[in-house]
Amino acid sequence: MSGGGRRVMVVEDDRDIRESLQDLLEIEGYAVTTAENGRDALERLRRMEAPSVILLDLMMPVMSGDELLHVLRGDDALRSIPVLVVSAWTDEASKVRDLAQGFLRKPIAVPDLLAEIDRFA
Repeated sequence: MSGGGRRVMVVEDDRDIRESLQDLLEIEGYAVTTAENGRDALERLRRMEAPSVILLDLMMPVMSGDELLHVLRGDDALRSIPVLVVSAWTDEASKVRDLAQGFLRKPIAVPDLLAEIDRFA
């Protein structure tokens, strides 16, 4: 699979999950940027070209995924970036379902992950 201009941002506080997703996506040809919490992601997003899609965990310290999602949707420069919520917490995910373009439940099935990302990247 050729990545071309396909860019994915992975926002995940668990280092092992973040690095595993990065490795997987890079093998699949994506350019990957990572962030360990919402604040880190927001700072990076304001300095870089927008990614094709954001994979967003919800339960994180500093700035949670749902807080970041609300900030993104209220920001003219960032609101159009597609977001896929990735979480084990289906109740929490249901609260932000209308703000995201999709939901993937942890543990993530790789074929489902790639199919969802391919919708945007």
